[in-house]
Amino acid sequence: MATLSNNPVYPVVWKQDRVVLIDQTRIPQEFSVVEISRSGDMAQAIQTMIVRGAPAIGVAAAYGIYLGATEIKTDVRDRFLTELEVIAAQLRATRPTAVNLFWAIDRMMKTARQTLGSVQHLRETLLTTAHQICQDDLATCKAMGDYGVTVLPETPHKVRLLTHCNAGALATAGYGTALGVVRSAWTAGRLERVYADETRPRLQGAKLTSWECVQEGIPVTVITDNMAAHCMHHGMIDVVVVGADRIAANGDAANKIGTYSVALVAAAHNVPFYVAAPLSTIDFSIPDGSHIEIEERDSAEIYKVGETMICPSSGVDYFNPAFDVTPARLIAGIITEFGVFKPEDLKAALFDKQAQ
Repeated sequence: MATLSNNPVYPVVWKQDRVVLIDQTRIPQEFSVVEISRSGDMAQAIQTMIVRGAPAIGVAAAYGIYLGATEIKTDVRDRFLTELEVIAAQLRATRPTAVNLFWAIDRMMKTARQTLGSVQHLRETLLTTAHQICQDDLATCKAMGDYGVTVLPETPHKVRLLTHCNAGALATAGYGTALGVVRSAWTAGRLERVYADETRPRLQGAKLTSWECVQEGIPVTVITDNMAAHCMHHGMIDVVVVGADRIAANGDAANKIGTYSVALVAAAHNVPFYVAAPLSTIDFSIPDGSHIEIEERDSAEIYKVGETMICPSSGVDYFNPAFDVTPARLIAGIITEFGVFKPEDLKAALFDKQAQ
């Protein structure tokens, strides 16, 4: 399990009898934490994006299942499992696009159904499983980071890398997917600078990615979302690496809104575009990206920045999809904990591993 330490970038931490979450809605203005001891509060924290990023959501949901298990006041196994499924349904309903949420909940519920013995033993096993999901994510992200370094282009200078949204320690158990590649590249002496798209409308790139880079002394330049083409045209970007919230069997990848635009711009400038995501983000049950449900969020995210109104709140229609889908044809490779694969090779290479 992740534990509190001098490193502040552990977004989901187990502490005695509760979960401590970094409140990502307050970064970079302040660093603060929220303590969660009830499953309903965990569902609310996921819904309101106190915790966000597909792998981090999965870890948080796993602990949410355990917290729910401690709230159930019965020692009758069948009744316990029935009530636990209600809690699982509440957590599943929080964020429809992030497949890691469903993967983690399904793993926890499978553990609950398969664990024999007393209800108290079942609860203890659920906590052990949640800890394991957290630890596995840390190891997975480190492996992804190291594999990602192997596909960075050879350039006369150190690599300039563009990323979109935040796929870093804050979005995982503590190392990152796309920013895991950044961290490993920085450690290996391969990285010159990160360019971080601001990522409208919630500004996760400007607020979170830049904040993470500052914590570790990694050079970072924030650009607005509509500057990516200009930067590529002027030779400022060598490679793009982004995360994902769900990847279809054919390699189509859903990530934060605006990612598809970056992929199109990268293709126009012959800049390689990679997606970094763990096996748990690949949904082999859907054939392509058209089957990915896209979450739509409150229009206030568009017409307000913080408490500042930037356009009319009435008399104007707003459309606020949280994600878009990048077609596999635009993706040079998908970086996983098992290696880097072309989108068309994903199913043959990894389906059996996911089944395990």
